[in-house]
Amino acid sequence: MSTASPRPTRKTYHHGDLRATLLDVAERLLDEGGSDAVTLREAARRAGVSAPATYRHFQDREALLAALAVRGFDAFAAALAEAATDSRNPLASMGQAYVRFAVSRPGRFRLMFGTAVADRERYPELQAAVERASVGFRGAIDAVDPRGPGVAMLRAWSMIHGLSQLVIDGMLPGYDAELLARAVTSGE
Repeated sequence: MSTASPRPTRKTYHHGDLRATLLDVAERLLDEGGSDAVTLREAARRAGVSAPATYRHFQDREALLAALAVRGFDAFAAALAEAATDSRNPLASMGQAYVRFAVSRPGRFRLMFGTAVADRERYPELQAAVERASVGFRGAIDAVDPRGPGVAMLRAWSMIHGLSQLVIDGMLPGYDAELLARAVTSGE
């Protein structure tokens, strides 16, 4: 009969989809404190895994941020498409959805359009997501100005993006973002 105590059983933690879990956690970090709050170490801690486990899915912090931006652009594309569906003025509806999107998730919006992902060319999936998000907007502009997206696209995008930035940066206190978006996009 052995008097040695039994070996403690090692508890291991297995994630069904660690990549998706890390992205979910990173989105919460993004909402809480912007892109500066998103780190692989903190995402791992909140996901209940070791920090090295994150490197199986993301090469570095920028890769995690790029994946978050892809998610953001895909959600953005869906919001714009939904707004344009059955709309008498798809461009105005999409412009209003653009502002709503920015206001609802300012951290995500800043990540998508900011410089936290410095080398966007390193992430073809991010470039593809940007393209998916912009194709509907370009189509709505083409319907209004058949000369092509050039200046008309830049004008419309600058106006609605600028309004979005002003609202989320608190530069228009006391104004209702939805009313402002309607006024800017509809000329009311």
